[in-house]
Amino acid sequence: MTGKNRLPRLDLHCHLDGSLSQGCIEELLGRSVKLEELQADMDCQSLAEYLEKFEIPLECLQTEKGLERAGYDLMKSAASDQVDYIEARFAPLFSGQRGLSTEQVIESVLRGMEQGKKEFDIDYGVIVCAMRHEKEEANLQMLKAAREFLGNGVCAADLAGNEAAFPMSQFMNLFAEVKRMEMPFTLHAGECGSVQNILDAVQCGASRVGHGIALRGQKEAIRICRDRHIGIEMCPLSNMQTKAVKDPADYPIQEFLRENLLVTINTDNRMVSQTTLEKEFAFLREQYAVTREQEVQMTKNAIEVAFASDEVKAQLWKAMEL
Repeated sequence: MTGKNRLPRLDLHCHLDGSLSQGCIEELLGRSVKLEELQADMDCQSLAEYLEKFEIPLECLQTEKGLERAGYDLMKSAASDQVDYIEARFAPLFSGQRGLSTEQVIESVLRGMEQGKKEFDIDYGVIVCAMRHEKEEANLQMLKAAREFLGNGVCAADLAGNEAAFPMSQFMNLFAEVKRMEMPFTLHAGECGSVQNILDAVQCGASRVGHGIALRGQKEAIRICRDRHIGIEMCPLSNMQTKAVKDPADYPIQEFLRENLLVTINTDNRMVSQTTLEKEFAFLREQYAVTREQEVQMTKNAIEVAFASDEVKAQLWKAMEL
């Protein structure tokens, strides 16, 4: 799985639609696409502006062929980044514009990812995203359909979208139901400055939070997340672009590590943020003096909080010993 002195790589927060390669998008659309149409600049001003880059790749995810090709493409990109385990997340409701059911959508993505697993020897899980702007009933129907795939490709649920406009408090009932369904979940929270969204996510049963930047300087919230072993899915380059921190000097990576939070490092959107896991770690080494010892700890954190099977986790732990 890994070479000597190379840590296993886990990408636990990676959006399928934001990670499609330019070649895959052009193949599926049958036309050329400029990179600037797919990638956010570092001077991007907000999450809302960042999310505009998803429009074109979503066109590719409206057919079974496109979804299967996308799943395979992500695994191919992960292989070139030497990733050993990836959790790919996407919103099945976004792929129903031409009449595909949730079941058809998920089955198509899983076919592509399974083909990639065979070719590239990468383990994976799929996280299905409820969307903040969708009606609760539509989100719940999707999640119930996705629950049938739990343990057979699907590993968890999520809540994504414009956090500033739709706070976590509006989704407590929905995820209380997901908890009753015994479906694990992570929730996007704390990307847009609200620590209350993180506290609400933890209260309703999330075992991880996506981004979690709003924990910065919040001693009591940090204590709660540490005591409850909440995974913190940090995505440094994306966080710079969405202005999760206004000043890069304020990025709380070292604070979170000092506080013994279960920090993990992830790509978020490989295409939109022009990134790889290797690039994310290099950025942290250069800008925030992240040490090899800290990289080892964050890798251990990722194995601990991953929604992977015991068998996959055992392989990853074994790779840590090499």
